[in-house]
Amino acid sequence: MRVDGVLFDIDDTLVDTRGAFGHALSDVARRYLPDLPPERHPELVTVWRADVGGHYAAYTRGEVGFVEQRMTRANELHELFGGPTLDADGFAVWDESFQQAFADAWVAHPDVDAVLDKLLAAGLAVGALSNASVGLQTTKLERVRLLDRVPMLVGVDTLGFGKPDPRVFVEACRRLGTAPERTAYVGDELDVDAVAARAAGLLGIWVDRPGGRRLPLTDAEIAAADVVTIESFDQLPGVLGL
Repeated sequence: MRVDGVLFDIDDTLVDTRGAFGHALSDVARRYLPDLPPERHPELVTVWRADVGGHYAAYTRGEVGFVEQRMTRANELHELFGGPTLDADGFAVWDESFQQAFADAWVAHPDVDAVLDKLLAAGLAVGALSNASVGLQTTKLERVRLLDRVPMLVGVDTLGFGKPDPRVFVEACRRLGTAPERTAYVGDELDVDAVAARAAGLLGIWVDRPGGRRLPLTDAEIAAADVVTIESFDQLPGVLGL
């Protein structure tokens, strides 16, 4: 499986976004959901990451704007857990607080640094492809001290849509300077990362960290996906033949 380049998803692949959401949503609960006990705060993270209404997915398809989808999700969260309905002005205050707490908690997964160094030392080209905006993800990578090794190549605003559309994978390969069939894509979501990358002609690799799945998956669904699976970055060099 030796390749010439590796593209990475960012959230919950390189960066512990789940943990950062937990920090931000606990801050939301203290401000807007005072009757929700702290032991229930993890439920907020589960609901937020699941996005069962598909609002973030609609954003990645270019159907709604970023602010629109986030305000809708914030109000759905409040409705479910007993918070106030937010109008545009109220949401602006909510979002400023949320984003600050979210950014304050950004950290890279501890298994990332050494593996990136190994890939680069082996001469592989490395870059990032994400379903968030280029500006946000560039700031995130810089904050966690990865940007010097993992340049942000393609975001949802690059072509106006994101994964799982195969065109974003092809564009990211073009910018990386590698052919799709000689490029691996590593991400934490089975469908929009590993399966979609394979459909675009790349080697799709699913990083399935313990406890990290956004939605439950059956063994049959995982088997049907038929992609390479790793449980930590430490396994990636071996998968790539290094």
